[in-house]
Amino acid sequence: MTSPLRIGFLLFPRLTQLDFTGPFEVLGRLPGAEVRTLWKQAGPVRSDTGLVILADTALADCPQLDLVCVPGGPGVAALMEDEEVLAFLRRQAAGARWVTSVCTGALVLGAAGLLRGRRATTHWASHDFLAVLGAIPVQARVVRDGNLLTGGGVTAGIDFALTIAAEIAGEAAAQAIQLGIEYAPAPPFAAGHPSIAPAAVLEAARDRGAGMRAEREALVARVAARLAAA
Repeated sequence: MTSPLRIGFLLFPRLTQLDFTGPFEVLGRLPGAEVRTLWKQAGPVRSDTGLVILADTALADCPQLDLVCVPGGPGVAALMEDEEVLAFLRRQAAGARWVTSVCTGALVLGAAGLLRGRRATTHWASHDFLAVLGAIPVQARVVRDGNLLTGGGVTAGIDFALTIAAEIAGEAAAQAIQLGIEYAPAPPFAAGHPSIAPAAVLEAARDRGAGMRAEREALVARVAARLAAA
């Protein structure tokens, strides 16, 4: 009997739900996939926009995973200094076939010391923090370095998951999943990345995020100092 493919998504308060639900929709369709949703305790977790998601497995009860994924969102700030979560990720990374993140989940992997000297990506607004955490920043939707796969901001999680699906089950299976979920992006506006967004739209987005940006700069500096001292 073939053993299940154990996949675990870390949930946490104020995660961005599409960072999780996009990849979940793809990877949950893989043959033999056993997908767990993880948090410190089993129970409801509220996303940054209010959607309540159920964590079905406590971190302490989680078996060794084949694939561990950390989504992003405003709540990553608390995780980056949460030793219980960081220790869990380090333990899982030691035995996992794939260590992955979507969006700013990469910053949590960095805080756990799992990005040192490795190529990675994240959301455009936090991309420059990767180097501070020891990573080699790459501007791409999906970046692979050995068993480390990182996805860019939010919707890149679907691209990341299809990339993994092709490796696990073959390109035909991944394409069948893509067709099944009708993933054929044709956005109504060319505004999905700073390189193409209108200047006024980009400036407004940066203004809205200025407070979080300042807080995150201080946080990343603290985490980087801790990593350097370790």
